[in-house]
Amino acid sequence: MMTGPDLKSMEYPELKELVLGLGDKKFRADQVFDWLHNKLADDFDSMTNVPKSLREALKGDSYISTARVYGMQESKYDGTRKYLFRLCDDNLIESVFMRYEHGNSVCVSTQVGCRMGCKFCASTIDGLVRDLTAGEMLSQVYSIIRDTGERVSNVVMMGSGEPLENFDNTVKFIKLLSDERGLNISRRNITVSTCGIVPGIRRLADENLNVTLALSLHAYSDEKRREIMPVANKYPLNEVIDACRYFFDRTGRRVTFEYSLIGGVNDSGADAAGLAALIGGLNCHVNLIPVNPVKERNYVGSAKQAVLAFKNKLEKNHINVTIRREMGRDIDGACGQLRRRVLAEGRESNERIGTNAQDIL
Repeated sequence: MMTGPDLKSMEYPELKELVLGLGDKKFRADQVFDWLHNKLADDFDSMTNVPKSLREALKGDSYISTARVYGMQESKYDGTRKYLFRLCDDNLIESVFMRYEHGNSVCVSTQVGCRMGCKFCASTIDGLVRDLTAGEMLSQVYSIIRDTGERVSNVVMMGSGEPLENFDNTVKFIKLLSDERGLNISRRNITVSTCGIVPGIRRLADENLNVTLALSLHAYSDEKRREIMPVANKYPLNEVIDACRYFFDRTGRRVTFEYSLIGGVNDSGADAAGLAALIGGLNCHVNLIPVNPVKERNYVGSAKQAVLAFKNKLEKNHINVTIRREMGRDIDGACGQLRRRVLAEGRESNERIGTNAQDIL
């Protein structure tokens, strides 16, 4: 039962204040923090060197968020793992574990569902349920480390949800993930992805966290962007690009533009030329992503020839560009697909025999 604040979401000064307020000593806060963020404990009873009296007091004043593995699919092609996690309140979220030559990466969700409405994404089909706490974001990383037994060196906030709409918890997550008392993941290896929340981009720049900003761009014009990303109705491209320029000026960190290539929609030579004109002169990098098919949408990924032609056009315009390695296509790899399938199957089971959605995977 969840009572009080999420202990895993507390930065060290907050945790120390709580422990001192309970009449214990500072080094006990050090022990608790170590259990949570280094030993990756997700219950009080495993903290064996912490006095039972303090553990019981903490139980009465707080809880420890968890993300229990509820299902996992592993790609037979590249070993990518798609995790479905069950939270304390029975909500379901997704995370992805990816192995690269430069180290292991985890893609985390920041919200249960999403309200951004991007037309190529499965996460947003059922809308937003709620924000995740910083501890629930951490729990995704910690659970994957426990399950794989492997170190994680890179974390991307590109799962379900819009991180900059859950701003305070996103910042806490970054600070806790990079805390030297815990996993101590370099902030340069943490990427915050946004669909273009202009005030959030500027606010993130002012936090000076030294993270990477990834903007989901996907079109070079407001007209085309509005067709696939409703957020463009509120934040036009000139404001979004100005915010990205502000981010670079404040942090010195190169911005990554994520561009999902959708066959026949945004992958023509004219699209490439328009994109080059839009971002020319910016210190940036373009990541081309052949879109993962989502059965509820009628979009398909661009053909390989179109992807290469798009890349070549950008390079001729002196734009730094790569094509993202396709991973997890055989395991509901697109964001939100696995959660949506399980919930849909659960609803069908409810109609037939009254089964809970969480009991069918």
